[in-house]
Amino acid sequence: MTDAPHLSNETPEGDWADRMEQTVLDAALGLAPRLGWNSRMVRAACEACGLSRGDEELLLPNGARDLAALLSRRHDDRALAALAGVDAKALKMRERIAAAVSARMEAGAADLEATRRCAAFLALPPNADLGLKLAWESADHLWTWAGDTATDWNHYSKRAILSGILIPALTMRWFDGREAAEAFVAARIENVMAFEKWKAGKDFDAPLKKVTDVLSRMRYGAKVQ
Repeated sequence: MTDAPHLSNETPEGDWADRMEQTVLDAALGLAPRLGWNSRMVRAACEACGLSRGDEELLLPNGARDLAALLSRRHDDRALAALAGVDAKALKMRERIAAAVSARMEAGAADLEATRRCAAFLALPPNADLGLKLAWESADHLWTWAGDTATDWNHYSKRAILSGILIPALTMRWFDGREAAEAFVAARIENVMAFEKWKAGKDFDAPLKKVTDVLSRMRYGAKVQ
């Protein structure tokens, strides 16, 4: 094993950590198909990069969870790079979302065997919270690329809905193939568009406004009707 890299006064900690995280992730992608996505794989990847256990704990305090987050964010970046060549404004909204989800699925498929192991790891109950957080992050990136500028409750509802599409879509892409995943996404987008059409024109803020009005009247002593 080579000597473990150490921080120096000339090397900013963030720069070293960022570079080494990606180096360890590269090693993990080669090891995961054989070892699975677990602490054993993390130790082997760190050893391959010359890191001691102390360096591993410094760099990846949450072990396999940290590497899972790094992989998801790498796939987000890869998807956005692919989408950079797509003119979102030339597409209808449903086409934008379909293109965005497809790009995200294919970004992960480039590391298919390792991604499958990571997906199985995130599906475990102790890691479900991380899986949901990462799906939300991905949905946020994709909606931003699609041109969403909502700042009200729609900002959150859109990301929640897309997260609900992404999680099963990605799982289908990893284990059932692209055709099945694309068909699933197309059907779900149709469902969402139908919901948006039904929602249009309805004042969902009305109950909140009514409660706010009542509380205001109570605060200033006005008679509540």
